[in-house]
Amino acid sequence: MGDLLLHNLGSVVTAAGGPRRGAALARPSVAAGADALLARDGLIVVIGARADVERQCGRNVVALDCGGRLATPGLVDCHTHLIYAGDRADEFEQRLGGASYLEILAAGGGILATVAKTRAADEEDLLATARARAEVMARDGVTTAEVKSGYALTTDGEVRMLRVARRLNAAGPVEIIPTFMGAHALPPEYASRRAAFVKLVCDEMIPAVAREGWAVFADCFCDRGAFDLAETRAVLNAARAAGFGLRLHADEFEPLGGVELAVELGAASVDHLAVITDDGVRALASSRTAAVLLPGTTVFLGSTHFAPARRLVEAGAVVALASDHNPGSCHAASLGVILTPAASFLKLRPIEVIHAVTVNAAYALGAADRLGSLEPGKQADVALFDAGDVNELFYDWGARPAWATVKRGAVIHGPAAPSPGRAS
Repeated sequence: MGDLLLHNLGSVVTAAGGPRRGAALARPSVAAGADALLARDGLIVVIGARADVERQCGRNVVALDCGGRLATPGLVDCHTHLIYAGDRADEFEQRLGGASYLEILAAGGGILATVAKTRAADEEDLLATARARAEVMARDGVTTAEVKSGYALTTDGEVRMLRVARRLNAAGPVEIIPTFMGAHALPPEYASRRAAFVKLVCDEMIPAVAREGWAVFADCFCDRGAFDLAETRAVLNAARAAGFGLRLHADEFEPLGGVELAVELGAASVDHLAVITDDGVRALASSRTAAVLLPGTTVFLGSTHFAPARRLVEAGAVVALASDHNPGSCHAASLGVILTPAASFLKLRPIEVIHAVTVNAAYALGAADRLGSLEPGKQADVALFDAGDVNELFYDWGARPAWATVKRGAVIHGPAAPSPGRAS
């Protein structure tokens, strides 16, 4: 891989300086005087004035005139359920008629409806549909996405989902960070045998996935209608013993102590948090566990009970945002449609939202050392928007896909890469 020179940049939001807590989430991170970025072999070499940057270019360089457009780090979607079969469009109308998420789940819909379709799906079809969704993500400036299993709920099925995730990572266009989530819901064949299913997850699924060797994290849904605190502790302890990093769905419908458990076990993140308690906020504020908020899910479910983003920020927690793309409770194509609700409903400033979907989202995936900011030595992942500043991304709600998206120094969405040669 050779050099890529991005020149004639407008505002450059670097998100440099590591994950942001508290008031630092709003700290400006615009590179003054920078209008060029040089990438080599997939990494950022330098950001600065074009004349200075060009002096470091190699003999063969691909130059892309960015036309004064806004540059940000490639967006990081740190909570998705990208691999599944079928849809649950019928549930949207059911909810409009008054049915709740938990009522639909109890009637055999929700996650269980997707489980049935995913179990029956061909692996090639799962890959093809997931790749189409990843391409939508790339068009919105996303360069990295966490992807969970959890729609098979059998050992072979969960391994198969993670195999699809591995193949998706190889196929592109975005980088995939895989999470095992066998404890997503109680499958119908175990409806009266909860303990047996938890044992299956701990004693069979987790070792099988560990042997497969590719999942980075393990996740568990700790909430009413899913798994209780003791069951969650068993799953996460087994996963940690097998070498997985930990993530946790918690406090979406009822606070069961999942936040405090995530902090106790040193989880990378705890996600949802719509009904987090004051104790949970304090626990996160004094921990290294990221709070991943999913406002798109609240909107999609027709709720008005959003995670208390400002309380979390002011307490000093590391706050990240994600799409929660899934077939039932948030069928949002990508992060682009999440930005404005995150500002309007969570009361986060535009620059806070950008930091939450870049450097803080990378932190929530344990990858802030290489992703989430524009700094020399980091991966050359860049999103370019036809905007003068970040405020315009929020003002034109859902109407500003990325003009170009760069992953590891290669254009994965946008204008065709120019022929090699010096910038003119």
